[in-house]
Amino acid sequence: MSKETVWLNVEGMSCSHCEKRVKEALDAIRGVISVSVNLDEGKVAVDYDTTGVNEEQIKRTIIEAGYGIEQ
Repeated sequence: MSKETVWLNVEGMSCSHCEKRVKEALDAIRGVISVSVNLDEGKVAVDYDTTGVNEEQIKRTIIEAGYGIEQ
């Protein structure tokens, strides 16, 4: 297993429901080890196994959940 962590700035998270939705969507990805959401800062940290998932898949999942990724 090769573990990496990515920090993403997520646009559109404004409440605890948003936080839960993003966390649940990311937790459902095979290869995601843990997810930490900082609602106040609009940041998400994802620990993941690079042999099972990549950063683009993580970003796509957030977008599909209805949120944006700040570049």
